[in-house]
Amino acid sequence: MEGGLVEFLEKNSIYIVLAIVLVVWAGIFLFLLNTDKRLKAIEKELKEK
Repeated sequence: MEGGLVEFLEKNSIYIVLAIVLVVWAGIFLFLLNTDKRLKAIEKELKEK
């Protein structure tokens, strides 16, 4: 079982890297969306005062 996993990772390393990069970009995107939502709430609160 272990030998098969190592062999798979060696042959498909580009897909592993691609998956990691995709997860990182998704995290950055979600972080920016969350930050934008918070900023809009703060701006709205400041306009009401």
